[in-house]
Amino acid sequence: MEQRLANTWRMTVNEKKFIETALLADLRVDGRRPFDYRRLTIKFGREDGSSEVQLGQTHVMGFVTSQLVQPYRDRPNEGTLSVYTEFSPMADPSFEAGRPGEFAVELGRVIDRGLRESRAVDTESLCVIAGKLVWAIRVDLHILDNGGNLVDASNIAALAALLTFRRPECTLGGEDGQEVMVHPPQVREPLPLIIHHLPVAVTFGFLGDDNIVVIDPTHSEEAVMGGKMTATLNANGDICAIQKAGGEGIMQSVIMQCLRIASVKAADITTKIQNAVESYNTERALKKIKRHPPVPLDVGGLSTKPTENQHQSVGQKGIDEMSRRHLERLKLKSEEGCSSQSHDIEGENQTYEQGETKMRDRNANCFIGRPSSWDPYSKGVDPESLKALLASQGT
Repeated sequence: MEQRLANTWRMTVNEKKFIETALLADLRVDGRRPFDYRRLTIKFGREDGSSEVQLGQTHVMGFVTSQLVQPYRDRPNEGTLSVYTEFSPMADPSFEAGRPGEFAVELGRVIDRGLRESRAVDTESLCVIAGKLVWAIRVDLHILDNGGNLVDASNIAALAALLTFRRPECTLGGEDGQEVMVHPPQVREPLPLIIHHLPVAVTFGFLGDDNIVVIDPTHSEEAVMGGKMTATLNANGDICAIQKAGGEGIMQSVIMQCLRIASVKAADITTKIQNAVESYNTERALKKIKRHPPVPLDVGGLSTKPTENQHQSVGQKGIDEMSRRHLERLKLKSEEGCSSQSHDIEGENQTYEQGETKMRDRNANCFIGRPSSWDPYSKGVDPESLKALLASQGT
């Protein structure tokens, strides 16, 4: 209870009496009921294995790293899992930089016990070479702001970081098959950890002589309470660990009531963690999708997909066909107009020069001009008329 004693100098007698009197009426300073949790927010960093949890005013960041080490002699086929905490004066003036205090060591042990003793992480899957090399998983928890109940916030940060962490894949090679090759993420996809269940820590605070019980105590309530109990459970209601701190005695009936409440809260927190991790995995998968251009498959010398030149030739054929039909319609119209003119001048005697002049004029009238772009409503060029016009001009 070093942290609680360090904060008592901030609380006045009137403030302590106000908190205790409000709790007797089932009210808390922040407006919650005795068994209500504060708002929980879970975020993730850009790299795998990093999480950021905010529980009310409490802010904790978690990072997971791994390295190849020699296993313990009594467990040659299992990897290791360790939890370390870092307290900074930025989070609370009572925290001292450098050597971790008693509360920092206690926080790391509570979270480590809940994870390792319940065997939530499959350590046997971390073995590379039995008795020689195993993966050592390290969880670092950084306290950014102490708003009370650091155990629950740190536990959630550790679980979220472990669920999103991926270790490099390694294979065995060499002449004797004992040479370990660690593949970078660009070569092979990293592997996630095998986690069987999520042990969630739920902390209760006991205040006054009447054993007033509150869940998720704040910073000010920790300065008033005489004891606390942390129960670690999973979504199935299995008890993974229990720790009782402080000198206040607790009746058995109160402990059983706290365990029933903790089972419900653990299931709710587990759902929130899984939803946040699922969203992160979906976003991560979308970032790795690469859009490749379609590649034609050559089966028996025949391509199943048309190439770019084939697409252009097919499109050009369609345009030429429509242009040809349009030119035929224009030719028919021009011939009808020219035939009507020939009936009007029928019977008149014209010289060869006059006939040639009228033919040139008729061809000029039929020639409108070349369209700059294909348009089904624009007029095109009559090839026959154009040839005759050019031949006449050349002569």
